Amino acid sequence: MRGSAPPGTNLMMLAGTGLPMLGDAELPLVPGAIQIMGMPAVSPEITTIATLLALPDDGLRHELLDGVHVVTPSPTLLHQAILREIEHCLVTALAGADGLQVFWSPADIVLGPRTLVQPDLFVVRHQPGRPPRTWEDVGVPVLAIEVLSPGTATRDRGAKRRAYQHAGVAEYWIVDMDARLVERWRPDDDRPEVISETLRWHPEPTAPPLDIDLQALFARVLD
Repeated sequence: MRGSAPPGTNLMMLAGTGLPMLGDAELPLVPGAIQIMGMPAVSPEITTIATLLALPDDGLRHELLDGVHVVTPSPTLLHQAILREIEHCLVTALAGADGLQVFWSPADIVLGPRTLVQPDLFVVRHQPGRPPRTWEDVGVPVLAIEVLSPGTATRDRGAKRRAYQHAGVAEYWIVDMDARLVERWRPDDDRPEVISETLRWHPEPTAPPLDIDLQALFARVLD
């Protein structure tokens, strides 16, 4: 399906308008579109997963959140740099775990009849020795991660967070580079656990936990 444009491609043209658009900026409102909860541009015509998947590849990230179509422009370089650091931590921790895998978006992760998401980074569980071959094989991730940007913060903390909780994603991390912290959500949480020092994750009950020094991680990217 459609995916994000290459990292660092921050200036693009909004299709059909001839207007310039900066990466991670909220998409300008176009005829026939509406704004919901401060999200990026949405379209009333795309209300099902089938119609979403039928869209041509335009280099943008298209998602469906409880029937609402949202479009996000390509990420910034710093957005991708922080994801690279987190991915390295996860891949290292899961090196001996045969039943867990780390993936990036673009991806087509279906969480319900009217919800398809593309997490920035996510971990899925599968039967040992039988890794997934298609996105349909993935199911519900055990961990989903989104890095905040000005154009996606309201959605990541609102509609997308509720979609992850409702689907039963065991942990959802919202990475706030400005505040240098992570907001961790679990399915039954009414408010997040806010972590600014050591983020501990237990990928397997019997395996050693993963500890991420958040201040060191942010410093490697931002300082």
